Amino acid sequence: MSDLIKHTTDATFGADVLDSQVPVLVDFWAPWCGPCKMIAPILENVAPDFADKVSIVKMNIDEQPQMARKYGVRGIPTLLLFRDGDVHATHIGALSQAQLTKFLDDNQ
Repeated sequence: MSDLIKHTTDATFGADVLDSQVPVLVDFWAPWCGPCKMIAPILENVAPDFADKVSIVKMNIDEQPQMARKYGVRGIPTLLLFRDGDVHATHIGALSQAQLTKFLDDNQ
């Protein structure tokens, strides 16, 4: 995994996401989720291009269910873009690299 993508937990979510000085894209995922496995390399590919603009964080909902419940994650993968501690944009389901890039560009 890229050094540019961080894993967070329910305990560290506040510091990693809510208190971040830059926007944070959180990927809510699980190891058994096929579409989640499909977007993992896409996140890796775009991370260097957005390193100065957006932090990318992954959260395994099987191991860390509290934040997924708090933010109403009902299907995975769910991508939530946080800005200043609030959800700014949401995407549910798999997407291509071009779609992810457009999502990030449109929501900065």
